[in-house]
Amino acid sequence: MRTWHLLAGAAFGLTSAWAVAQDAPESLLPKMFDEPARPAATPTPAAPPSRPNAPSSAAPSSASPAASAPRSVSTPVVQSLPMEQVPVFGADSFMTTDASGKSTLTRMPTLEELQGMSPEAFEQLLTDKLNLDMPSGARRSMEQIGLMDETEGGMSVTSLSVQNPYLVQTAIAANRGALVSRWGHILLRRALASRLQAPAGMSPQQFLALRVGLLIRMGETDAARALIQGLDISNFTPELTREAFDIYQRTADFTGMCPVLSIQGVQGAGAEWGAAQSICDAFRGSGAAALSRLEKARVSGKMARIDSLLAQKYAGAAGRSRKAVTIEWNDVDTMTPWRYGLAIGVGLTPPESAMSGAMSASGRMYDSITALAPMVGLDRRAAASDRAGASGVLSNAAMVDLYAQVYADPDVTGDWQKRAESLRDAYTLEAPAARLSAMQSLWSGANGGDAGYARQVLTAAAAARIAPSKDLEGDAAALIASMLSAGYDTNALAWSPIVASGSEGWGLLTVAAPGRIRAVDSGAVDTYYSADDSPNKRKSAFLVAGLAGLGRIDEGTSSRYSGEWGLQLDSSSHFTTAIDRAATAGDAASVALLAGLGMQGSSWQRMTPRYLYHIVSALRTVGLEAEARMIAAEAVARA
Repeated sequence: MRTWHLLAGAAFGLTSAWAVAQDAPESLLPKMFDEPARPAATPTPAAPPSRPNAPSSAAPSSASPAASAPRSVSTPVVQSLPMEQVPVFGADSFMTTDASGKSTLTRMPTLEELQGMSPEAFEQLLTDKLNLDMPSGARRSMEQIGLMDETEGGMSVTSLSVQNPYLVQTAIAANRGALVSRWGHILLRRALASRLQAPAGMSPQQFLALRVGLLIRMGETDAARALIQGLDISNFTPELTREAFDIYQRTADFTGMCPVLSIQGVQGAGAEWGAAQSICDAFRGSGAAALSRLEKARVSGKMARIDSLLAQKYAGAAGRSRKAVTIEWNDVDTMTPWRYGLAIGVGLTPPESAMSGAMSASGRMYDSITALAPMVGLDRRAAASDRAGASGVLSNAAMVDLYAQVYADPDVTGDWQKRAESLRDAYTLEAPAARLSAMQSLWSGANGGDAGYARQVLTAAAAARIAPSKDLEGDAAALIASMLSAGYDTNALAWSPIVASGSEGWGLLTVAAPGRIRAVDSGAVDTYYSADDSPNKRKSAFLVAGLAGLGRIDEGTSSRYSGEWGLQLDSSSHFTTAIDRAATAGDAASVALLAGLGMQGSSWQRMTPRYLYHIVSALRTVGLEAEARMIAAEAVARA
């Protein structure tokens, strides 16, 4: 212990890189669910619970910038990278290790030798890892890790404690993160972020790693970071350390990884881990040595040129060892979270040639990162919000706030400034027809798809401000769909006297109406079916599936439509059996996880009426009727 204090005192007494203040610090279903189960009777939805509150989605908090801009100086100085050999002293020169692996200090290093040590060698001289002497009262419990409890809208703490751990693991690990439903995404995020006990037989760290991993795949990097920060770093497992690395590179917060590396060390084989350690060293004051190691990794071929140069540019923002680094994207046709995080962290925009390979499966992930990154330009964030808003990463309030920033920024011009002006007109113009026209310009400019639905989310509050009028009956369905995309079900219901029975607006209100409603007339359903021009009458199929799941048509009527239209509502599979069983047990968290598993896909074309029926029915059974109604309405609107 005396040796430790001597070393620590000597290190902090140096006027070298350890103690010099920095000049400008900168900061689709798995196989087990695919196999059909034995035929089972049509599950009968339980009686609806008491009228729930209207659902709402909270705007995700913005990610914190990884580093602030360096302080400007009067005369710019470009300093070349020092290529002379930096004296480095390793810990092996001062310690010996016996057969049992115990290390012993053989002699005290001099101040010059301590000054020449890398941070890793100094930590090795003390111990292989930093051991935190934290009082037991200051340590956080691992029993219940999450962001919100039941009183704050989360799931019951003990919801999964008696659940089969293999089922929970499969439901989370097999989910690739892309859901067809915006409301399903919001529900799944809520379940994963809830303060929950781990299932019996599963460690808290393993359960946390599963949840964090799925949040990352969903594009919910802010929620994932907040969730993993609820656990003391000293309790991290190698798996959690790797998840933390993934989070911090996606949020461009590479210095946020430094405490984890100091305590847990490198837990990955990729060259990025060593580069991240060098970045941390630079921000601790060892800028020259850090840049030298990054350049050596590039020259030796251990790290791709673009990865090393981006890391050097990020690390060069700290301390005195600044070096002009020119980033060239030639021959870069693959984007990775490491590259993208470093690029936006240093204020660069990767060219389309580099992003082309990321525009398919993983493109949604980069859109989510961009939409949440405050250091990215507003026009780029607004463009990314079309996809992030449709998926559920951004709420209506978050999108409106973003467009308000675009409107107020004189540097943003062109189409995005015009769209921000149109949104403002949708709120402020006096005539309802003029406000509707402003909304329609936003809807039509999105060219359908996810972007079209995101624009409906964007205008939801503006649509809720338009009073029902017979003059606007022809546009009622679009206004109702916009309102329901953000949960304004009460405002939408005010249009009931306006829309005709069997119309498109009637279909949306029939599944979205809160509370108990009288049984739906099958004649109106037939009228809706006759006017349905969606591919394969999918809107009608989802309407019947939603009504059956909500208990708004009787079993005989749903069976008749199922047989006539080939909906297979009365057939079962391992998935439907599992979610029905969880609903019968009253396990809301398991139902939410399984619903997310069953709603995987890139569009509503991947959803079947049978799965929609069982998901809606299960959610209603466990008291999540508001979410069940919104998912059913979304299915009808987006089919």
